[in-house]
Amino acid sequence: MKDLSQEYISLNAVTKIQNQDNTHNFYADKQAVDMYFKEHVEPNTKKFSSIEEKIGYLIENDYYDEEVLDKYDRKDVIDLFKKAKEYNFKFLNFMGAYKFYNSYCLKSFDGKYYLEEYTDRVSMNALLLAKGNIKSAYDILDAMLKGIFQPATPTFLNAGKKKRGEYVSCYLVRVEDNMESISRAISTSLQLSKRGGGVALCLTNLREFGAPIKKIQNQCTGIVPVMKLLEDSFSYANQLGQRQGAGAVYLNVHHPEVMTFLDTKRENADEKIRIKSLALGLVIPDITFTLAKNNEDMALFSPYDIQRVYGVPMSDISITKEYYNLLKDDRIKKTYISARKLFQTIAELHFESGYPYILFDDTVNMRNPQKKKGRIVMSNLCSEIAQVNTISTFKQDLSFENIGEDVCCNLGSINIAKMMENACDMEKIIDTCIVSLDSVSRLTDIDCAPSIRKGNEKNHAVGLGAMNLHGFLATNEIYYASNDAVDFTDAFFYTLAYYAFKASNKLAKNVGVFEGFEDSEYATGEYFKKYTEHEFTISSEKVKNLLEKYMLKLPTKEDWIKLAKDIKESGLANAHLLAVAPTGSISYVSSCTPSLQPVVSPIEVRKEGKLGRVYVPAYMIDDKNYKYYEKGAYEIGSEWIIDVAAAAAKHVDQAISLTLFMTDKATTRDLNKAYIRAFSKKCPSIYYLRIRQDILEGSEDHTCTSCVI
Repeated sequence: MKDLSQEYISLNAVTKIQNQDNTHNFYADKQAVDMYFKEHVEPNTKKFSSIEEKIGYLIENDYYDEEVLDKYDRKDVIDLFKKAKEYNFKFLNFMGAYKFYNSYCLKSFDGKYYLEEYTDRVSMNALLLAKGNIKSAYDILDAMLKGIFQPATPTFLNAGKKKRGEYVSCYLVRVEDNMESISRAISTSLQLSKRGGGVALCLTNLREFGAPIKKIQNQCTGIVPVMKLLEDSFSYANQLGQRQGAGAVYLNVHHPEVMTFLDTKRENADEKIRIKSLALGLVIPDITFTLAKNNEDMALFSPYDIQRVYGVPMSDISITKEYYNLLKDDRIKKTYISARKLFQTIAELHFESGYPYILFDDTVNMRNPQKKKGRIVMSNLCSEIAQVNTISTFKQDLSFENIGEDVCCNLGSINIAKMMENACDMEKIIDTCIVSLDSVSRLTDIDCAPSIRKGNEKNHAVGLGAMNLHGFLATNEIYYASNDAVDFTDAFFYTLAYYAFKASNKLAKNVGVFEGFEDSEYATGEYFKKYTEHEFTISSEKVKNLLEKYMLKLPTKEDWIKLAKDIKESGLANAHLLAVAPTGSISYVSSCTPSLQPVVSPIEVRKEGKLGRVYVPAYMIDDKNYKYYEKGAYEIGSEWIIDVAAAAAKHVDQAISLTLFMTDKATTRDLNKAYIRAFSKKCPSIYYLRIRQDILEGSEDHTCTSCVI
């Protein structure tokens, strides 16, 4: 594809220039969008005389999947595509247009032409997710073209395409302490990575270096060789060379090899153990913080001995509850390190690499609505998924002896600003979102991973999240670093949770209840006590006025009591409903601020391949609201970011991709304070740490491209 002159790049660059009177040239970015279409998109788009001709061509030439369209009368399909055009959709900024055409738009097999417009891609998403129900297709189309709802990248990218990857963002796989489980995990990772998914694996149960094998001492080579095999697997399954496969491994901090695990990411690590592309995640129980607070040594327990003595894998016991019993048990081998040294090492590694991710073990398991099924032992590549994985066992030929349950992520996001503009229709819109994500779970083909297929078929878990929080706050003259912002986040997610559960309850009457509902805390009502036993209140008068302005009606305690009763009687279609992902790529397409985090700066600078620097103005920024964007994530600091995430987390049944931002003047002490704050505020997880260096901001993006939505 060729450009005529690339004047749009020059126009986009004008956006960053501040005038002598302190005004800005935000108009230039809108002009860049128009010029981008004139110079690049239009000359490189294949022309058709009609929508009928276009759809016929795309089906006949194996671009569109006819099975998706055959669920509808062809006239209804044509009418939907025509209706989509009537919305007169326009990209709000250049980056959104560029991202769509560079990463999402259907292109000819030879790469010479664009074959879709944005409205076409949305139409195919609506038709796929509605599964033959044309009324539902129109509802999904409306929610997407109004900018309220955005499916995950894999769904949005692949919907309706003949040659496609999966609709699922990422997968979570348990690994047990035997060669069959390890081998199967590696082969499953290859298969899933081939299909475009990011894969996280739990290594907590693997015996440590030097542990016995067949009672012969000092035989086990530990977790690092397994990590090496996984890293090579993801490198090999590189999704047709488009991007390297993405993988993460999680380990409980009381595993004997935790320090070696962290050392694999050191810049100066020996090549024999160095892990370059595999992401690391830690599972940290409450007891670890207690030991660090008291400046005590922490015991590291042999997974081999725990399995032998307790009869269950290490990941399936609460280290916090069992710590002192394990300590007293002479049958359990243990070694000791300083708890404070562990946190110091984590902080050092965060500064070096941005890793590890952190999952707060007891926080997510306390909120786990399926405690009878098991424990949450890991998260995913972006640390927003918190679901139960169960054990699989294998025969010697690696076939399944017993298929356990593993996890896949069916994700989408609400644009908070656009949702608030349509707040009077919130119940209907959230209903549409839950139906859409439920469809992803039922359309997903993951036969290559039977344990994930089983987990998905039994749970149909989804993860509806949100983005553009800072955009909404700024355009309503609320500073991100304020109690008003925390109060609004609390109120919004309180309401979102209510309508999400109501939608899943309604859906259950049509598609059935997820398997195991009767053993969950949804069925007993325990999960809803925080709503049914307490009236929700807002202290901020500004937020009260804001909700009144947008006509957002908060559910009452009586509303929750009735909903909990309805759920007890007729169940839920989905075992999980809410999870807040990073929304890196899709927030650019939607021209809004990412996830719940503040913008990095009012005009973000990114490095985009051959284009070089691209300037991305914040959502609906102008000279009037500029001051509400002026302090970016690094200036705001971690405290307010954590407090906002904690307010949302009270109502999210899974987790939140919480990214921390620090300047290069920050110390490991500052970072440890952030860990403690996030832990004490009951945040479920910490995703990634970004350090501002004296380099082009955005030139290095560590966000997982498999998971972001």
